[in-house]
Amino acid sequence: MSTPLNADARPAAPDCAVHRQSLAGVRLRRHADYQRAYAAGRKRQSASMSWFLAPQAEPAGPRVGLTAGKVLGKAHERNRIKRRMREILRRHLDLLPQGCDLILHPRRAVLTAEFAQLDAEVVRILGQAKALAAQRPQAPPAKPIV
Repeated sequence: MSTPLNADARPAAPDCAVHRQSLAGVRLRRHADYQRAYAAGRKRQSASMSWFLAPQAEPAGPRVGLTAGKVLGKAHERNRIKRRMREILRRHLDLLPQGCDLILHPRRAVLTAEFAQLDAEVVRILGQAKALAAQRPQAPPAKPIV
């Protein structure tokens, strides 16, 4: 039959548990990185956000940044927008373009948009960014000074 559950015992993690990846290693952190990406990149628009894509000076893997200015609303609204965007980006880390910095500027519509619709839009942006990154000519390797 069944065995009684111990009140102190925790249930085992399900086999289908999803491993959560973190954005910690791929985030743009410094103001100078944002400024360089704005200067080197080009602004593009989508339905509920604008975005910048810029090649990295020293390719070290993809990086992504989020901005949420006061124009988007009060602090709790900006925080909710950023939480929604971070969760979508966490789900699609493998789609980030290599050797590029991507900055997303969400609009206020992100606050009330359906999550699935927002997810599809970010996937579309990441696909476009990856295609644009692939079109860019790769910088030739530096010649050693002899």
